[in-house]
Amino acid sequence: MSTKLNWIDEELENLKDSGLYNKIRTLGSPQGAWLVVDGKRVLNFCSNNYLGLANHPHLVQAAKEAMDKFGVGPGAVRTIAGTMDIHLELEKRMAKFKRVEDAITFQSGFTANLGTIPALVGKGDMIFSDELNHASIIDGSRLSGATITRYEHANPSSLETVIRQNEGNYRRGLVITDGVFSMDGDFPPLDKLVQIAKDHNLMLMVDDAHGEGVLGEGGRGIVDHFKLHNQVDVEVGTFSKAFGVMGGVVAGNAKIIEWLRQRGRPFLFSSAVTVPDVAATIASVDLLEESTELVDKLWSNADIFKNEMKKLGFDTGKTMTPITPVMLGDAKLAREFSRRLYEEGVFAMALGFPTVPRGLARIRVMISATHSEDDLDQSLKAFAKVGKEFNVIS
Repeated sequence: MSTKLNWIDEELENLKDSGLYNKIRTLGSPQGAWLVVDGKRVLNFCSNNYLGLANHPHLVQAAKEAMDKFGVGPGAVRTIAGTMDIHLELEKRMAKFKRVEDAITFQSGFTANLGTIPALVGKGDMIFSDELNHASIIDGSRLSGATITRYEHANPSSLETVIRQNEGNYRRGLVITDGVFSMDGDFPPLDKLVQIAKDHNLMLMVDDAHGEGVLGEGGRGIVDHFKLHNQVDVEVGTFSKAFGVMGGVVAGNAKIIEWLRQRGRPFLFSSAVTVPDVAATIASVDLLEESTELVDKLWSNADIFKNEMKKLGFDTGKTMTPITPVMLGDAKLAREFSRRLYEEGVFAMALGFPTVPRGLARIRVMISATHSEDDLDQSLKAFAKVGKEFNVIS
């Protein structure tokens, strides 16, 4: 019998036939170098837990102590009765950590983008967006009502060209780029983008979700990496990756941060970040300010893994960070490759369309500071075995 939802059955079958159906695996353990996934203990190469902070004792204790003092939920939006002492403490700490004038927190990195972009530009304005920017940037740009003009990935010349082509066609302009592109692990020449934005009197926004805790001194991000403090108007970040918690942040020019307190819709219309998340994030900042040890270990592990994968003959794309794509092309091949890795004790998920363009399916390996040399060695042996089985390497 025909129903109004038959189309969903058909679309789901299409996803399965094309190798694009997501089988969502379930974790039965804390985050770490090893996980229990669907009941099996496996090496973890999927999580964004770059520094291993998601279950760090310092963060867990901070969350417990904060709940004893403040409870669990904030109970209101920030502008009514949801702003607690620790929210303000976190924002001050993040501004200091990022070496900027001010900062504001949101419920996630995704909502930070959804709140920030429409507050800065709208109808009659123009957004110049890198063609590989994250989905949250795309959605935030669409919500703004501004005209969206894409430029070639990480290409300053292309950005310059599209700006010149549109001169006089907009009221305000905003250049947006990811700090680290999460699918390929590369990052843009931010110094050149800064100069172009200055030359054309445009605002510049960087979504540094995968750069914070990874790039720069002690993980301060891509702006710190390029020594461009106070030259980027908006730095968006997330606490759900290297910081090991949950939440989002916008840091930068004090005028913009004050404007977001007045017009950032998730800040105005959704409850504040929860107490344990705020306290745990402050604890993460403590650790990053105290030592660069975890960031250094992350990069050491990444260098070892990437060098050995190249020696084996794998194509690791254009990565410049610990994010390591293992390029396979075909989505079905990537799914089968991931399945065999899991059987060999390595949890590394396949990514295909629409997460990445068609024909560019891959296994994305997320290296962590918690991986030991033995862990890396075991994973490399698994990749070599499966790669030969599928004739990806010889």
